[in-house]
Amino acid sequence: MPAPFTFVRLQYRSGDWDAVDERMPANLLHSLVQYTKVPVNAKEKVVALDSPELFRYPFCYLSGHRLVQFSAPEKKNFEQYVRGGGFVFVDDCNHDIDGLFARSFEEQMRVCFGAGALKKLPKTHPIYSQFFKFPEGPPNTGFELNGWGDDLVHDYLKGIEINGRLAVLYSNKDYGCEWDYDFRNKRFLAEDNTKFGVNIILYALTA
Repeated sequence: MPAPFTFVRLQYRSGDWDAVDERMPANLLHSLVQYTKVPVNAKEKVVALDSPELFRYPFCYLSGHRLVQFSAPEKKNFEQYVRGGGFVFVDDCNHDIDGLFARSFEEQMRVCFGAGALKKLPKTHPIYSQFFKFPEGPPNTGFELNGWGDDLVHDYLKGIEINGRLAVLYSNKDYGCEWDYDFRNKRFLAEDNTKFGVNIILYALTA
């Protein structure tokens, strides 16, 4: 029997790594139980980016509103984790393309992996059909549609591929806040908006 999936949130020294409430991971974990047969640990785990414990887990989540500036040990771990088969889902809580989080995170990726490593994903990428089907690409969030952030609806996500495998998934859509509600409130939604989160996690576990 496979080991239970653990939702790991990365703690980094700069910025506000804990910007998203713990309800979001609990909501996605509930969705995995509801839709799949993946065994899960009931609670998320916070792991410091510069900790060797990071390498025990196949999936990590990183978010925030503020500056992202890795220390030397954080940068080393991030690079080794990604190149070694780990998957990081990065979500900009500002939901813009020119805010502090976006600019500083993208610069960190340039430093770690080189200019141009972070690229737009086509709508045909397997992550959009991993379990649920999203033929139009990434689903929109209410934060975009309400005109917050940069007043744009981002019709793409970006990513970094290592040897043909998507290893860093980067969103300006603020999925973290979109999914930040008690899972019992999903019954009030016409369509469960966490389904794309299920795709992300299953891709990370199988790619």
